[in-house]
Amino acid sequence: MNQLATGGFIAKKRKEKRLTQEQLAVKLGVSNKTISKWETGKCMPDYSIVKSLCDELEITVAELLDGEEAEEKSVRVYDDEQVMDLLKRTQALEKQRSLLYGILFIVIGIALQALSHMIGGSGVKNFFSGLLFGLSIVEILVGVYIIIRNIAER
Repeated sequence: MNQLATGGFIAKKRKEKRLTQEQLAVKLGVSNKTISKWETGKCMPDYSIVKSLCDELEITVAELLDGEEAEEKSVRVYDDEQVMDLLKRTQALEKQRSLLYGILFIVIGIALQALSHMIGGSGVKNFFSGLLFGLSIVEILVGVYIIIRNIAER
């Protein structure tokens, strides 16, 4: 699956239907910026909207993911439901991965904070202790930000 090919295909089919990004966005209940992100390959449509998008553009899910129209004589060994289920699972795994990254940042931040308290005594050691402490705070904040963003997207 190539996001750029899929995005270009969405743009092509939208234009064939003589729809603006805004018109398609209204029909799908998303913003025109979302349509723009799809068409430029910056992101893919969420599985919950793929079927509606395909219905509006009069294409199959497989064509959407392939980024091109299926040839007449092509043989498919899967159906749209299987593809949708796979897409749903893939996007769920992506969200879980992001959540794990947030947790990992927090754990590393806590470890750095513990390490910073073990160092100290001389001027140089105090400098490195303070540096580690600062890095630990940044790590924890980044982890919290990732987790909050992940939860807000659900």
